[in-house]
Amino acid sequence: MSTLIADPKGNRAFRVQFGARSEVEPQLKPWLRVQAINVGRHWQALRPFETTEFGTDAASPTEAHIEAANTLIRGLRTRLMTDTRKVRSDCRLAMNSPTPQNLARALASKEHAHRMTLATEKIWDFYFELFGQRQSKFSDMLLGCDRIALDCYQVAFTNLAEPKSVPAPPPFTYVRTGFSPATYKRGIPLTKLGRQINPFALIQLPVHRMANPWALGAILHEVSHNLQNDLDLERIIPRQVGRDLLKAGIQRDVAMIWVNWNRETFADLCGLLLGGPEIVPSLMDVVGRSVRSTFVMVVGKPHPVPYLRTLLSIELLRRMGFEEEARRYKSAWLKLYPNPRAGSIPVQVLDTAEIAIPIVVQAMIYTRFAELGGKSLSEIIRFDHTHQAMVEEAAVRFSKGMDPGVVPARFLIGATRFALNRRLASPETITQRFYAELARR
Repeated sequence: MSTLIADPKGNRAFRVQFGARSEVEPQLKPWLRVQAINVGRHWQALRPFETTEFGTDAASPTEAHIEAANTLIRGLRTRLMTDTRKVRSDCRLAMNSPTPQNLARALASKEHAHRMTLATEKIWDFYFELFGQRQSKFSDMLLGCDRIALDCYQVAFTNLAEPKSVPAPPPFTYVRTGFSPATYKRGIPLTKLGRQINPFALIQLPVHRMANPWALGAILHEVSHNLQNDLDLERIIPRQVGRDLLKAGIQRDVAMIWVNWNRETFADLCGLLLGGPEIVPSLMDVVGRSVRSTFVMVVGKPHPVPYLRTLLSIELLRRMGFEEEARRYKSAWLKLYPNPRAGSIPVQVLDTAEIAIPIVVQAMIYTRFAELGGKSLSEIIRFDHTHQAMVEEAAVRFSKGMDPGVVPARFLIGATRFALNRRLASPETITQRFYAELARR
């Protein structure tokens, strides 16, 4: 004898075979009991993390980072516990009264709890892997990157004209394979977290960038994405760029292209303010590809055309007072890419680029905003020849194995580039001393 059972939630019906009572219950009741046990043990296994389980040294996740992750996990566990209780209740009812309706209800509850378990497990696993990297050979490297990111936030928030709420916990770096770094901002829903709200900024760094610290302008770029949001500039910056371009007579459709590029442009320019002139060749490492790739423009893409992206940073470098360095980088860049009209960059964009680039730099970096207490970004994050002298001295010092002094952590990226360009030490020695210096702080 068989009976068609309909899922109470309206899902597809399924057929259960019933034989004599003595043939069904010996298998059915224990199975139902085990389902209730399983979901309860799932809930118990997906427990909050202990503050010391990923180590207790400086590279370990801070208590604040673990607590932020645990807050998210506890919220999901509360929902999963409710589902677990329902499975237990429905399975108990089905064991006592194995009617088609009761069995269908138990199975539906079990399936729902399983889906919730998988969703919770996905988030638990993300943080387990994220924090677990701090027990790997990358621990000191990631600690160094954390300290650079924190230094960037400190300089930005301590120089504001008016106080703002300081984000906490600070950005957390982790390593991934792949070409590009990335960031996931605090307070936004993440697919990686099942669309749950991300509790702190994450900065993803490719292995090859970690291996070459002179290419870690990427950290400053990704931190700058977060600063644009945390300084409340995410809306005013694109408006200011669009307004200033239109005022200068740039066509609306061309102006909108520059506006669409605002986030990536801001991250490049702010990163240059944070790190100084040596960040320009770090950017060139990334965008200096084949002639064809560098001249390709993809409509709607948030990154500026690579050819123009470098010219934006060179213009800011000039405005920062490094005219000679800007001239040399521009000369080198134009020699590498002499004919931008060979690509797909619209003629209207190229024809107005010499006008648009200074306007974009002025709008983002030298315009005073109420959001910054009436200051400009260049007044909050300063980098001048005095700072560059610190970078160069630090390069010489740690290339010789000496203490580089009280130079800010973010300046050490430029110091590695300066040392590499001038062959002050081998690439391996520069790398080792860079991370050792950051780890000891």
